[in-house]
Amino acid sequence: MILSIEAISDPAGLAQLRECLAGLSWRDGRVSAGPVAKRVKRNQQAVMSDPAGRKLRDMLTPLIADNPVVKAAARPRTLSGLMVSKTENDGHYGAHVDNAIMGTGAQRMRTDLSFTLFLSDPGSYEGGELVVHNAGLTQSLKGRAGELVLYPSTSIHEVRPVTAGARIVCVGWIESLIRDVGQREMLFDLENLRVSLRQRLPDDAPELLTLDKTMANLLRMWAEA
Repeated sequence: MILSIEAISDPAGLAQLRECLAGLSWRDGRVSAGPVAKRVKRNQQAVMSDPAGRKLRDMLTPLIADNPVVKAAARPRTLSGLMVSKTENDGHYGAHVDNAIMGTGAQRMRTDLSFTLFLSDPGSYEGGELVVHNAGLTQSLKGRAGELVLYPSTSIHEVRPVTAGARIVCVGWIESLIRDVGQREMLFDLENLRVSLRQRLPDDAPELLTLDKTMANLLRMWAEA
């Protein structure tokens, strides 16, 4: 399942985002890549430990972690630290698979889902499509500023060369409480059904109570708390 989610929509938030981006410092993106990915990665990565990077991280983290669609689709257990990358001058990130396990110690996590939050306007650069390859299906995505694409970390994916302008995105990973992708999709469908029914039924409707009970019991069966 690949989802496009509106993470930042208000003009004030986008304006604040652009101000934060202007103050970032950059380094070679290969410093964060594994030995295989390092060979196909040609971009820059923002320094997230300085004041400008921390400000951007503190702005973006709640917009992602608290987004209701992200929560319903991913059932997050752990959200990785955020990375911000800039790709320009024919830079790209060739076909690769994300590491299955990231981090160390208490920060160690399994990567179930990956996300790309587009930060620059798609009209400001050429190329740079995120291409996700799943069995029998390839999707090419180039989101507007503030749009988040959520996709399985198990997939092969790549970023096509940026031939003009600069593509700036935020990327990260999610370990889900629900390891099985099919179970996550069923819970997501049920959550969407619950939202729809709540718009048409009274709060104390028995149908809603039964749906609440069913979803809670499925979480008890499937969640790795």
